[in-house]
Amino acid sequence: MDRYLIESPHSEKQCLQAAQTMFAAGFLLNFEWGCEDGVHIAYAMIESENRQQALLLVPPNLRSDARAIKLIKIDPAELESARTEGRLSWVNQT
Repeated sequence: MDRYLIESPHSEKQCLQAAQTMFAAGFLLNFEWGCEDGVHIAYAMIESENRQQALLLVPPNLRSDARAIKLIKIDPAELESARTEGRLSWVNQT
């Protein structure tokens, strides 16, 4: 399974409603909130089969603004290989 960082943004005005929605959906404690620091985003870390499945952690009325960011760990050997080859294998090459 892959690991994802979920970001669910909302405005200061929507803050209470977003927290209440997460609570009603049973997900309030899965998220950490940046609101106290003026960053109105709820964050969660989740292991999931894919991005779409990871986003199911966000209630439907908040999901359209949410995103799931796939996280990776970079192996030191791969980093050395990238240095000598001059490319990063984990970066999409377009």
